[in-house]
Order: sequence, then C-alpha cells, then structure tokens
Amino acid sequence: MDVVPATSGNPDPPTCVPPPIPYREEQIIRNITVLVAGATGDLGQRIVSELLLGGSRIRILTRPGSGHARAIYGANDRVEIHEVAYTDRAGLAQALAGVETVISAVSGARPVIIDAQRALLAAAVEAGAARFIPSDYSADYRRITPGSNRNFELRRELAAELDAAPIRVTSVLNGAFADMLTGQAPMILFGRRRVLFWSSPDQILDFTTKDDVARIVALVALDEDAPRVVEIAGDRVTARSIARTMSELTGTPYSLQWAGTTGMLAAASRVGRRLSKDQGEAFPAWQGMQYFVSMFSGEAELHHVNNGRYGPHEWTSVRNVLEEHLKSDVIARTVGGRPVA
Repeated sequence: MDVVPATSGNPDPPTCVPPPIPYREEQIIRNITVLVAGATGDLGQRIVSELLLGGSRIRILTRPGSGHARAIYGANDRVEIHEVAYTDRAGLAQALAGVETVISAVSGARPVIIDAQRALLAAAVEAGAARFIPSDYSADYRRITPGSNRNFELRRELAAELDAAPIRVTSVLNGAFADMLTGQAPMILFGRRRVLFWSSPDQILDFTTKDDVARIVALVALDEDAPRVVEIAGDRVTARSIARTMSELTGTPYSLQWAGTTGMLAAASRVGRRLSKDQGEAFPAWQGMQYFVSMFSGEAELHHVNNGRYGPHEWTSVRNVLEEHLKSDVIARTVGGRPVA
C-alpha cells in the first residue's frame, strides 16, 4: 500500500498532446436547424442548453406518448418537439426535413446504440442532413481488445456503418465523465480514504465533465470543418495524482490501494456478465468493471486531445469536481444533523 501525503504542487501528470489547431471564427456556422435525439437525458439537456445560447433552431426527437420533452421544453418557442418512433421511417424523415445537423445523445444497449441510431442515421441521410454526431461521448473505443468492453464494441460496430454513410460524421471522445469519480464508479473510497487502481497507479486517465462535453458537442454541430473525431479531456490524471489531490483537499493522507491487475478485473467482469440478469441495461456492474479495464490497461487512453480547437476555455478539472463533492457532502451532513468529520 502506498500512502500519498498532502503535498503542494501540480498533482497532474504531464500531458503530451499535439499543438492545438488555431480557432477560426468563420468555421462556425450560425442560425441552422439542429435535431437532438435523447434531449431529455442528462447530457442531452445540457447539449440543448448550449445550443440555445446561440441562434440555432432546435428540434427534439422523442418517443410517442412521452410527456417528458414537453414538460422540459414546451414553453420554449425556439424548440420544436417531434414525437416519432425509431421504427417509423416516414415519421423520422419528416422530423428531419430541413435539419442541417443531427445530434444523438441516446443512451442504452444494443437496441438503442445500434438499432435506434441506425434508423436515425438512415433518416438523416434520406433527409439530406449535412452532419451527424453519434452518441459516443466516451474514451477511445477504437483500439480495445475484442470482448473486453460491450458498450465500446457497440460503438465500434456502429462506427463502421457511420464511416460508410454518405454524410459527414464527427464523434466526440472525452474519456470518462468526471462525475463517475463521485458516483457510480467506486474508484475513490471516501470513507476509507483509499484510491483504488488496477495494474498501475500511473496510468493516465481521461475525465471530462458533462457540461464541458455538451459545450464541445454544440460547437461541433455548428462546425463545417469538424473532423471525423474530436478528442477532448477536461483533465488527465492518474490514481496517484487523485490520491494526492484528495490528501490536499481533506488534509488527511489518502492511500493508493492495489485492487488487482486489469486481467483479473477482466476475468471478474466476464463472470459477472455470465451470471447477470441485467444484460439489457446500459451500465450494469460488470460493464463498469469493463470500463476500468479499458482505462487502466491504457487501451482507451486518448492520444490526440485538442482542447484548443474552439478557442480558450476554462475546463473543469478533477480537482474542481472532487472539491465540489466534498463541500456538498459537508453541507448534506450538516443539514442532516450528523456531526461533520
């Protein structure tokens, strides 16, 4: 076990990234019509909010009978809501008529990531849309070992169809969402003051907040020159630097704890998957294991991060996220009448 005391200085590893492409204001087009599928989800709502900061007209694609979209966007006269099933080819084509960019922010397993997006892609091509942004928003799924990560492999499978489609496609790759560190991904054991790692505590891990991802997606939607892939990372850290950051923020030493090798974790995820009854869920526990395998093995690490493509921006760091979480936890415990440690 490696105890990491509180120290001063930059806890983050050095980043080796290519020089940013100079930002050109003229590459951003204005006042276009953008359709967002999955706009009632957490990330989808953030993307719509970013789009509304500009002059674009927004269309929301939602399933028939769902009142959620109208509850969120019904009062906004710049948002048009279309209730269409993904199996309704004519309805999809009508909803996409006149749309320049299609953004997918849907979330799920094969029926959503493959089937629904395939239908959306076909409708976008039929309607003559210029750009398509698939629901990737992940680490780099292109080099992972076959069978090691179901969700990544679904994205890779769809990518082959996207590459062959007669439409301009841009995938946004951002590593893991930074809120995973304080929520569903149990890497930081706050109560035990431990930071887990697999294989190496010095493997670079890419994290980006959903707000930062949404900003980039909105800009990509308006970017006539967007490449096939845009890689961003709000922060690039390691398990060791996270432990150091937690030590600094709390004033209490956080220790690194080896949790096994990525091979051991991959084996555990395979067993969990075989025994699981939640195969159709997007993020069952075994899928979380697979995500850590991809990240700590280095296979999903981003290698062409270009945070400067759309000009200067104050990215939210992992330190910012952890600091906010610790403050919120203190407030919650105080309000709840429990003693604050």
